Amino acid sequence: MQSVFKVMSLSACMLLASVAGSALAGSEEGVDEAGQRHAKQVVGWIEKGLIMPEHTAVKIKVDSGALTSSMHAVNLENFEHKGKPWVRYDVPVKDADTGELVTMQFERPVFRRILVRGAGGSDRRPVVKMSICMGDQVYEEQFSLRDRGDMTYPVLIGRRTIEHIGLIDVSDTFLLKPSCSEQEHEDERDKQERMKDDENLVDDSEIDQPEQTEEELEAEE
Repeated sequence: MQSVFKVMSLSACMLLASVAGSALAGSEEGVDEAGQRHAKQVVGWIEKGLIMPEHTAVKIKVDSGALTSSMHAVNLENFEHKGKPWVRYDVPVKDADTGELVTMQFERPVFRRILVRGAGGSDRRPVVKMSICMGDQVYEEQFSLRDRGDMTYPVLIGRRTIEHIGLIDVSDTFLLKPSCSEQEHEDERDKQERMKDDENLVDDSEIDQPEQTEEELEAEE
């Protein structure tokens, strides 16, 4: 009887180990806003990345104090394109590799709008979908647009994006070197051009939803 009990106990342990192993394996893969699967990565609290399809390297702050990621943007101009709300904006940054001042210009459909409350007060922001390269992977994520000129880092990655990318090592920085292929840059550029020509490619599923309020605990640096 004791031998039977030992065998049953061993089988139960093996089953639990198998289930745990399957759960861990599943957690090693994330899915971004576009439904693309990515191997999860460990990131430092400061990283370097590329705002696609440009080749300008920017410093990114990884901060779980914000829900939605945020990008430095100035000269915001709202307009309508093929019956849908779009926004035109400039992203002036210092290239993290060369130190050169660069201004990138973008036009994107507005995905939704949010009211953000933080230490400096509250402001309303448009949210757009942008693609960024971190490590060797491209992530399409939601970014609220605001003037981050008083911040050290032009891009902040919040919890919506962190869950797609991986885990944060708060004791380290610059664990990933952006190394996305030239073809991926071209694919992103082509996708944005096609979106301007075909309004059916624009994701406007949340534009008519009530404005959401979010907290952003980031302090000025």
